[in-house]
Amino acid sequence: MDKLAERIDFLRQGGIPIYEPGLDDLVARNVEQGRLSFTTDLAEAMAGARAVFVAVGTPSVRRGNGYADLSYVYQAAEEIAANLVQDYTVVIDKSTVPVGTARQVQRLIAKANPRAVFDMVSNPEFLREGAAISDFMRPDRVVVGSGSQRAFDVMREIYNPLYLNGTPIVETTLETAELIKYAANAFLAMKISFINEMANLCEAVGADVKPLAKAVGLDGRIGGKFLHPGPGYGGSCFPKDTLALLRIAQEHGSTSRMVEAAVEVNAAQKGRMIKKIRDALGGSEAGKTIGVLGLTFKPETDDLREAPALTILPALSEKGAALQVHDPQGMGEAAKIMPECRYLDDPYAVATGADALILMTEWNQYRALDLQRLRALMAQPLFIDLRNVYEPVMMREAGFTYIGVGRLQGAIK
Repeated sequence: MDKLAERIDFLRQGGIPIYEPGLDDLVARNVEQGRLSFTTDLAEAMAGARAVFVAVGTPSVRRGNGYADLSYVYQAAEEIAANLVQDYTVVIDKSTVPVGTARQVQRLIAKANPRAVFDMVSNPEFLREGAAISDFMRPDRVVVGSGSQRAFDVMREIYNPLYLNGTPIVETTLETAELIKYAANAFLAMKISFINEMANLCEAVGADVKPLAKAVGLDGRIGGKFLHPGPGYGGSCFPKDTLALLRIAQEHGSTSRMVEAAVEVNAAQKGRMIKKIRDALGGSEAGKTIGVLGLTFKPETDDLREAPALTILPALSEKGAALQVHDPQGMGEAAKIMPECRYLDDPYAVATGADALILMTEWNQYRALDLQRLRALMAQPLFIDLRNVYEPVMMREAGFTYIGVGRLQGAIK
């Protein structure tokens, strides 16, 4: 159920409002087999339902302040309360919300409908954009927070197919489940900021971050995931959730200095990338043509929220650079935000006449480019790899001046 009629109509016609690999086939198959339907009528959606998932947006009230707008959550709670007519229903909060929200939703429902027989559950999601289906089918864990054994029983039934596959189900309190989501994302954000700091240190001392990250990640206590330096984290979760965690700690008289440092490092990293590009162009981007490969905050998504490109590219454009860009999925939305860029349908068109080529997002199609063709098209063979996709020696042998993040020009693989 969604209140936007145009979205529901689009879904009924077989459309998918976001880009997520495999989602169109999954939705079509379940619609065809009668397991999935779409409506704008909450009473229709809740008729006979033993469980109701709340999955509304919780955007930041103002950018950078950490406060979440919970108006959609509370509105949903009141509307759900009016339709709780079953003997027993579990109301499940799937949205990422500050600690204490589930308790407040529980109070709102009970106040609006004192006769309702229900339990509240916090069931945070940990799906990665671009890999959401596989993450759901084969999750690392399922977190369920509640104060009711009856609610836990319903949730075990819902997730039973995953439980049979051996998926750990962590049962805990409402507040703990809500905090787990923020803690997990903050830890991953800290890993990204840490390796970015190490990359910056590598550049200062003449070391190479790639073997450094490999060696550190091979420690079983640490792991290699998220130890990939770049222009900083973005997306709908890490920027919002780290700030929200800081706000939660602040409001409860606690501190989270490591998370605070990760946020600061991430903001500074984008500035460092601007300077890296500017220095590579001889100290000024004015009058230069710059090709950009990738706009989204990560590959396999059309999401531009908090993408590093949205900070880096306007800074270059304001100083007089002409930007010609390509992204497999993000150009439509980017054109609304950065109309000053020239959007092209082919990576090689982006390279044509460019004084520098920046690899901003590590889409698979950028990993095996025809380097000789690129070099022949460019005005200057300058390749700035903000994702360390290519090897410095190989790029130098192909005739490029290559600049990575924390890489040695003569580094071995």
